[in-house]
Amino acid sequence: MEKKAPLKRHPALHHLSHDHHHGLLLCWKIRQGFKFGVGPERIKDYCEWFWGNHLQTHFDEEEKLIFLILPEEDPMIKQALSEHKRLRKLFSSWENPEKTLGLIEEELEKHIRFEERVLFPVIQEKPDQNN
Repeated sequence: MEKKAPLKRHPALHHLSHDHHHGLLLCWKIRQGFKFGVGPERIKDYCEWFWGNHLQTHFDEEEKLIFLILPEEDPMIKQALSEHKRLRKLFSSWENPEKTLGLIEEELEKHIRFEERVLFPVIQEKPDQNN
């Protein structure tokens, strides 16, 4: 199997990619929690803490600084904003914690992979962003 080289990230995006690593770790913790029988309420409490202390600020920063690099009509920006909206809704609606946790785990991982593999490489190649 061919080993992929790590993605090169513009220094201005390093901290956001670092945040993404922690977001993927949250997804892993949700999966591990289910695997080892941790109660959904306990996992939910951790997710709410993570949202309020990390992810909410991360989304705001991307939307106010990074997403503005591309036109508002760009399909990738529309997708990212739509995913942020969906994730915000998930992190605030806990009628069925087990179902919500499963959706958060799945959708957050897909969203992070999209930003890291598709959106960020395009953003960092834009002229005037490499100053």
